Amino acid sequence: MTTIQNPILTGFHPDPSICRAGEDYYIAVSTFEWFPGVGIYHSKDLKNWRLVSRPLNRLSQLNMMGNPDSGGIWAPALSYSDGKFWLIYTDVKVTEGQWKDSHNYLVTCDTIDGEWSEPIHLNSSGFDPSLFHDEDGRKYLVNMYWDHRVGNHNFYGIVMQEYDVAQQKLVGKSDIIFKGTDIMLTEAPHLYKMNGYYYLLTAEGGTKYDHQATIARSKDIWGPYEVHPENPLITSFPYPRNPLQKSGHASIVHTHTDEWFLVHLTGRPLPRDGQPLLDPRGFCPLGRETAIQRLEWSNDWPYVVGGNQPALEIEGPKIDEVKWKPDYATKDDFDTEELNLHFQSLRIPLGEDIVSLKDKPGHLRLYGKESLTSKFTQAYVARRWQHFNFTAETKVSFDPKSFQQAAGLVNYYNTQNWTALQITQHEEKGRILDLTTCDNFTFAQPLNGDEIVIPDGTEYVYLRVEVQTNTYKYSYSFDGVNWSTVPVTLESYKLSDDYIQGGGFFTGAFVGMQCQDTSGQGLPADFDYFVYEAK
Repeated sequence: MTTIQNPILTGFHPDPSICRAGEDYYIAVSTFEWFPGVGIYHSKDLKNWRLVSRPLNRLSQLNMMGNPDSGGIWAPALSYSDGKFWLIYTDVKVTEGQWKDSHNYLVTCDTIDGEWSEPIHLNSSGFDPSLFHDEDGRKYLVNMYWDHRVGNHNFYGIVMQEYDVAQQKLVGKSDIIFKGTDIMLTEAPHLYKMNGYYYLLTAEGGTKYDHQATIARSKDIWGPYEVHPENPLITSFPYPRNPLQKSGHASIVHTHTDEWFLVHLTGRPLPRDGQPLLDPRGFCPLGRETAIQRLEWSNDWPYVVGGNQPALEIEGPKIDEVKWKPDYATKDDFDTEELNLHFQSLRIPLGEDIVSLKDKPGHLRLYGKESLTSKFTQAYVARRWQHFNFTAETKVSFDPKSFQQAAGLVNYYNTQNWTALQITQHEEKGRILDLTTCDNFTFAQPLNGDEIVIPDGTEYVYLRVEVQTNTYKYSYSFDGVNWSTVPVTLESYKLSDDYIQGGGFFTGAFVGMQCQDTSGQGLPADFDYFVYEAK
């Protein structure tokens, strides 16, 4: 029997929805404003996972142009029934103020990595929808129900309505089946049927450090639901020294070996030596990750083995270990015709007129678009931070004629929080490397007169970032051999959910390649390779 180390999906992989199809296991996670939408991971043993699909990869399925930071895809729900996969997802259009404008859709596919269907709009009454397939063939949609009325608690309860497959729409009565506990902020519903009971698993307490998963049961799908006698099912809130914090937003799987497991969201704060334990509890630049726990049953109630807090290490299922080849290379030379699935862009698919692997073979060409503060069209291709210590590196050819044109290496949380080491143009100095930082929408260019002049005749500039837990630094080279460090130390915690405008955002840090041309001429930059190497 194998041992599983948590988290099983490192870096920004929140809101895991686990699904079994025969002897294969899949987890779908939220992607928010990153495109293509939803990440689906595959495992045979619950230990080794590989990225196999980004199902929402067409504009007709997902258009997030103008969506707010941390809007977009919230909490997809993946299930397998009737010989095909069903994916329910929300596209959140408004996050600030009294409303959460959130549209809920269904897509299906016969295979996990095939071409998913065009979306069916289901409702817009609240986020975190999930589809339950009952034993009699009927299907039910549950979601949290949003109350925008001033003075009311926004989380009104969990609403349910039947879904008619033939009519491709919700039918019949729509009822609130669960109001939640006094923890409140009740969301993320999933329904299961076991031992003659319907079980309703929800998340409560919000998705920060007081997060938890609550479970309730009823003999009737419409309720009333009684809450677990030792609720919550899992949480980190009473356990501030547990390295896996924020535990909640969970889903359950019953294995083909008749074992039970819970996957859940978690976050690992940066070490904070000499700082108070509780206030604040910490910062998680890797975002909210996915972990797994073993479940056991008593009196027809599930319990997390070892108590209701997450364990860093668990006993895996009685399944032989199946290891995959890496799903990304440490060094990507851009020699293929399609980008690796680990790379994403912001909000919309970037067509050949913006991102090309063909216009200069062996390179990723980015045609300069809008700034890093834009919620519309950025030419930025990036991947998650997945380790506390790593190096990312690229080699870029770019010949700007104006300070409005820039290209380089970017570490990014959202439009208001990022840092960028870019090739640009200076009236007196010619081609330069400059560092720009955006800290909760406060901008700085810390080199301030000491910009790095690029020697004449230099076609390629090598750019690198080294992340060392709490800090990171950029460096550069003009020959790929001799490297110089940019003398500015940057702080990892500023690219975390917990830092952004005081918290309440939902993604994680990304690193990648960007080209901007705010003159509107679309000047291209050519990136010869991209390295991401854990240390």
